[in-house]
Amino acid sequence: MRILGVDCGSTRTGLGIIDSDGLRHSLVYTVAVQTNVKDPMAQRLAMIYKELLSVIEEYQPELAAVEEVFHHANVQSALKLAHVRGVALLAIAQAGIPCNEYSPNAIKLSVVGYGKAQKHQVQLMVKTLLRLDGAPPSEDAADALAAAICCANHQGFQRKLHSS
Repeated sequence: MRILGVDCGSTRTGLGIIDSDGLRHSLVYTVAVQTNVKDPMAQRLAMIYKELLSVIEEYQPELAAVEEVFHHANVQSALKLAHVRGVALLAIAQAGIPCNEYSPNAIKLSVVGYGKAQKHQVQLMVKTLLRLDGAPPSEDAADALAAAICCANHQGFQRKLHSS
């Protein structure tokens, strides 16, 4: 199964595509979409949307995973993050791809085994699980790949549960 993972951010949005059979995962593609903080928010959202559509068209994922909004002390940051999530969910829905949403803790628990894992621990486990020579190119890319791995793990569990 081909899975798209999205780690939303208004400055950098991580995108990651993996192939998975539910047990073994392999990297297909990853990128961190960098926007210019000086550009208007609408322009930044359009850039993220366009890149998402391009990645979806090129790699044809069958399933998607998007990280849920976590609680920010800074309301402005949370609102910007919510805007990016909306754009991501729209692009995924328009492509007709089923989408799962996971909390940051659920993703970390699924990938690292600890829901409060640090960024570097997530990067290390993504590298290990995808059998990469080096760490993913950025924390955002690693987080997107972690979301995809979390989704694959949940899909594998669901298949086992329903086949019993």
